[in-house]
Amino acid sequence: MVAMGGRGGLGNVHFATPTYRAPRIAQKGEPGQERWLKLELRLIADVGIIGYPNAGKSTFLGAVTRANPKVADYPFTTLAPNLGVVRVDEQRSFVVADIPGLIEGAAEGAGLGHRFLRHLARNRLLLHLVDIAPYDEEADPVKDALAIVEELKKYDAALFEKPRWLVINKVDRLDDADRKERIAQFIQSFGWTGPVFPISALTGEGCRPLTYAIMDYLESMKKEAPVQGDEEA
Repeated sequence: MVAMGGRGGLGNVHFATPTYRAPRIAQKGEPGQERWLKLELRLIADVGIIGYPNAGKSTFLGAVTRANPKVADYPFTTLAPNLGVVRVDEQRSFVVADIPGLIEGAAEGAGLGHRFLRHLARNRLLLHLVDIAPYDEEADPVKDALAIVEELKKYDAALFEKPRWLVINKVDRLDDADRKERIAQFIQSFGWTGPVFPISALTGEGCRPLTYAIMDYLESMKKEAPVQGDEEA
């Protein structure tokens, strides 16, 4: 309850007597509380996709769901979160949220990041999507990935502590000969010790095993405990 109504007054039926059966008197009610409220929408999804602009988040969402997010070769193509349902089989599915690209300073509002970070609060799992082969030769995937992690930490410590998987995207642009070496080098430089899934959202390579791994993980989580914050929602 955010605002309580006023106590109602007695109606004319309460003033009826055996000799005065239709009284025309009644009590006025008391005024209720008045408040100005600011409501903040937080999307409910099982999995949230985070990453730098143009990392391939929307392409991945379109590859594993029937959602049709806007996809283009320029930053900040996605201006609002997109939701999609991943069905791994007839009775098993989960909801994925594609969060617009985050950049350094997102926690302070850069790139409107503060408007999107809040949507990650209800996710059970975060997928950190990284572009392993950016077109821009000056881009540094490790630096960009570390910047995303730092923004999560600055925005909300609880968000930073959420389970997070590393998804290395655009492996189709790497030569088969040095693919494993490039991926291993990135993981080492990034200092990552958690789950890693190399994929190509464009070709679909690695996407199916990733969705099955997510489904198994979410089902194991549901058996252990409810989502933190559900009671307050």
